[in-house]
Amino acid sequence: MSGILSRLKRNNLPAKPAAPCQPGQACQNFTWGLGVFLGVILGASILSAVHFESPVKVFLAGEIASQDVTADQNLRYEDREATIRKREQVAENQPPVFDLNPDPYESIRKHVTDILAQVKRPDDELDKMRASISEDLNVEISRDMISLWRSQDFQDLVLLQVLPWLKEAYAKGVAAHPGVFSSYRQGILLRELPSGMETLYLDGPGMVDLERLKDDLDQLLRRDLKRTIKIRKAIFTVAGPFLQPNLVFNQETTQARKREIISAMEPVYSNIYKGEIVVRQGERVTPEQQTKLQTLYAHRTSSLKPFAIPGTFLLSSLFFVLLHLSQGKKSAGIRGVSNRDWLALAITTAFLVVLAKFVELARLSEAHIPVFLRTGQMAFGLPIAGAAGVLAMFLSPTLCSFAVLLISYLVTNEVGGNLYLFSYYLLGGFVYASIIRNCETRQDVLRSILPLAALCIVSWFGIMLVQDAGGEINWAGGVHAAFNAVFSLLLVLGLSPILEMVFGYTSRFRLMELMSLEQPLLQDLMVTAPGTYHHSIIVANMVEAAARAIGANALLAKVAALYHDIGKLKNPQYFIENQYGKENKHDKLSPSMSALILISHVKKGVELAREHKLGDEICDLIGQHHGMTLITYFYHKAQEQAEAKGEEPVREDEFRYPGPKPQTKEAGIIMLADAIEASSRTLVDPTSSRIKGHIQSIMRKLYNEGELDGSELTLRDLTQASETFHRILTGIFHHRIEYPSDRGREKPKENGVKALPSTENAA
Repeated sequence: MSGILSRLKRNNLPAKPAAPCQPGQACQNFTWGLGVFLGVILGASILSAVHFESPVKVFLAGEIASQDVTADQNLRYEDREATIRKREQVAENQPPVFDLNPDPYESIRKHVTDILAQVKRPDDELDKMRASISEDLNVEISRDMISLWRSQDFQDLVLLQVLPWLKEAYAKGVAAHPGVFSSYRQGILLRELPSGMETLYLDGPGMVDLERLKDDLDQLLRRDLKRTIKIRKAIFTVAGPFLQPNLVFNQETTQARKREIISAMEPVYSNIYKGEIVVRQGERVTPEQQTKLQTLYAHRTSSLKPFAIPGTFLLSSLFFVLLHLSQGKKSAGIRGVSNRDWLALAITTAFLVVLAKFVELARLSEAHIPVFLRTGQMAFGLPIAGAAGVLAMFLSPTLCSFAVLLISYLVTNEVGGNLYLFSYYLLGGFVYASIIRNCETRQDVLRSILPLAALCIVSWFGIMLVQDAGGEINWAGGVHAAFNAVFSLLLVLGLSPILEMVFGYTSRFRLMELMSLEQPLLQDLMVTAPGTYHHSIIVANMVEAAARAIGANALLAKVAALYHDIGKLKNPQYFIENQYGKENKHDKLSPSMSALILISHVKKGVELAREHKLGDEICDLIGQHHGMTLITYFYHKAQEQAEAKGEEPVREDEFRYPGPKPQTKEAGIIMLADAIEASSRTLVDPTSSRIKGHIQSIMRKLYNEGELDGSELTLRDLTQASETFHRILTGIFHHRIEYPSDRGREKPKENGVKALPSTENAA
């Protein structure tokens, strides 16, 4: 096996990916089963929309309540005084809006560049130009200043250094005077024009005021650029008159924002929670309780909520998206679920939804029944965990998780529960599904009641602490939570055999029964085809050990390996392991007929498995244990005969098993073990190294032919399986010493019968 791995790694070849669903498998047979399940969800949606509400009785403040009044829905009512206070506070905390306008800088740049362009005119227009600029700047401009402005150094200084510096300063914002933001403790909202992008500054955006801008510009020219006072004066003369703030308070927008946020602000509400006891019998009603009763009465609902039907159905259907995504990109997704799986899910879901509806109907007489039997407490006794345990015995973990999520949601919706109840169902379902999945005997199932009861009670107690905040706890719910474990166990023991019998599922307990060598099929195999029986026993041991090593389903693999060759019961004498040195019947047959007989044992094996109700999982593994491998011996024999007769070459398809190729790790391991064990019988002097080389050769051949493409076996799995096969076969073919008493002589007679020579070294 190390040779395979090293060669694959050198060529950078990854483990071959799993193949998609093959034609004719369950991915094509999903329509009607899925339709039934969707019909159950639709029925559950209709049931959840029908409520039998008790009427709400209104008591006035000061009256003594004659009965308990429990809120039948979650409601909120407005606290007007708190709403007014909140709106005033929000208006005060609304930050003012300041506009950051790029126009002031653009005006500076335009005027300065225009002036610097004008001074470059010919000297004959100098006086006229100087007078025009003086008017624009409102200051007398001398000829010396004009000459300075016309110099290239001054032009470069202004255009390449001063204006870019001003642009950067204006980008941050220039205010009209210092302290403009000191009165706004809540910060300011800076809006950039014309993009309208707004930024909230809690401590001011770090901008400068107009005077600070001039001081900073003077410091730039004096300290950083080392310019003389003459040049500095010339720059301030040409640019100073145009400096103005670009950060302006927008009062209109600020007020509009305050009005907008006040209008958009939600009123302050007090909550009425579903299941809350608004007033108890014998209590004196307070004004607050009267307000709650009036609110409940004003919002009393009808017994049917028609819009809840499509809403519940839509939300339930969204769980299918989760199921599809959890299957992975290379999986068939929802299409990979068979009809029987959908039907089992439909029956389980319908049973629990109807049971939950009966629990919800307890509200009809809630005021007259004991607290122990009220809806809110009985909901903790619904055996969602039991349904999860039943489904975990037959469905994949992903599909089981999907079912637990959906059933928990539907049942919570039926009984009018909240998020806590949904979490209670979900936690119990996931944990109990994991427990049942790891049970190996029915005694383990019986013992599972203890951890489930502890989980339900602890979960219920946590919910009570959260809801009541450590106040008075109704311990009746804890009793229901404890009985939840009992009901769940009864559901697993009662429903799982029914589903197993009706839908042909193969549970772990059924596999344990099939593994017994007293099964009729195995008894027939032992008597009719003892060589095949012996081969199957060895393959089963090899498969079980390899499956445990790679983390596959060891029990399923072992049982399937025991039955993988039962198709040879039809014609046992045509298989070499059952001939015992007698005449080989294939010598009188054509190669194509011999291949047809060999190929037929797979189909006949599947037929026998279905006839004896071994289960679909076993049938699939029997049908895949040869994949689409080539019957090499008879294929080459047919080729030689065709060449000798001058006929057309034989078709390779006629000498291949029909498949499909192994689709699971268990199927791949069975194929490898079957091929390795059968061919190992031809080894001469089977030493440890020869056995190892033989195993590597068979694995390399099947891998290169693509037979393991869909099996999900990784290179690590193949390495571990190879080591396991090598250990077992080495033990089977171990050498034994020849005793001195056996050398060159026969054993003594017993009862008058001459003993045969020792056969301990026989394979």
